[in-house]
Amino acid sequence: MAEMNRREVMKTGLAAAALGAASRLDWILPALAQGETVVPFTEFPPTFNPAPAVDRRLFDTRTLSSAFTPKDQFFTTQHYGHPEIDAAAYRLKVGGLVTTPKVFTIDELRKMGSTELIAGFECSGNRRPVQGLIGNGRWTGVPLKTVLDAAGLKADAQEIVFFGADRGKETVAFRGTNFDVEQQYGRSMPRARALASDPAPFLAYALNGEPLTKHQGAPLRLVVPGWYGAPNVKWLSEIVVQQDPYLGKFQTHWYRTLKGEMINGEMKWVETGITHLQLKSFVGRVTKTGDDHKLTTIVLNDGTPIKSVEVKIDDGPWQMATADPSTTAKYGWKLYNYTWKGATAGEHTVISRVTDATGKVQPTEAELANKKTFLEDNSQHPRKVMIS
Repeated sequence: MAEMNRREVMKTGLAAAALGAASRLDWILPALAQGETVVPFTEFPPTFNPAPAVDRRLFDTRTLSSAFTPKDQFFTTQHYGHPEIDAAAYRLKVGGLVTTPKVFTIDELRKMGSTELIAGFECSGNRRPVQGLIGNGRWTGVPLKTVLDAAGLKADAQEIVFFGADRGKETVAFRGTNFDVEQQYGRSMPRARALASDPAPFLAYALNGEPLTKHQGAPLRLVVPGWYGAPNVKWLSEIVVQQDPYLGKFQTHWYRTLKGEMINGEMKWVETGITHLQLKSFVGRVTKTGDDHKLTTIVLNDGTPIKSVEVKIDDGPWQMATADPSTTAKYGWKLYNYTWKGATAGEHTVISRVTDATGKVQPTEAELANKKTFLEDNSQHPRKVMIS
């Protein structure tokens, strides 16, 4: 794979998207400097396909040039395709255990508030070698609490369920009998989490100052700061408030982690739901200017302050990376840079690890050996680069 220079990165459209937000200089990361080139990862697929399937889009982190991922580069994945929704006919229904059932148009939601939230997240299935199911955005919308307060939650309301307009046929098995039924994509959260002020769940109708695209859930989607992508329901069409836990397929069976844990001196196999982001970092890009190489590390977590990010080259010591001051939003991704001097020709291994303010350290692959399912892989990721 040939190295990409500044002109080639500009052609990706990422730089153009960054220029579109030039009124806020703190949003902008510098594009490649003159003479700076991208050094390829040798373990990367020979041909990067940003859209490997009709229901999925990947972000190539090697083309990173803005704090925010452009709308046509932001990752997307879904299970029931992309529903066609007429924005003029769109309605958000809020019902169940509420005092006043509501139906909102997108214009009515806009009039309820126009606030911003910077949030980055990844698919819970994002992992090596590409790490492309990831994105960071500036979302515009209205806090979920504002909408729920307008409907009024009854005293026995405990579970807030979110349904998208996307739906499909499912086979539900029950004690040897299969039932073929149509289901909407749905996720839920407890009442206390839905009404929390920090982080406050958010109903977004714009991304990076532009209306949501169909791939990003137009005209309205849920964004839960500090959580994985699966709970961030796209094409949001209904909010149903109930007392009992929600047991839909994708919440109960699909997005879960199976992991062995020592409890009371015995290995027990524990299943947990996919919710908040696990502490994670990886080297997203390596560039060269003269004899120096810059390692750019991407960090995602649930909003807990970051204590440090370190990088290691081959079998050398861990070295401190420096935070990029343009990516300091609590729930956005954080970028850290390290300048590698004196790199010798040949293949090298680069790796990063992040530690948060509570002392939690990003685990190694060996430390996650008891995790059977591939979701929530936040292990340290060694990457290979060829220095010429």
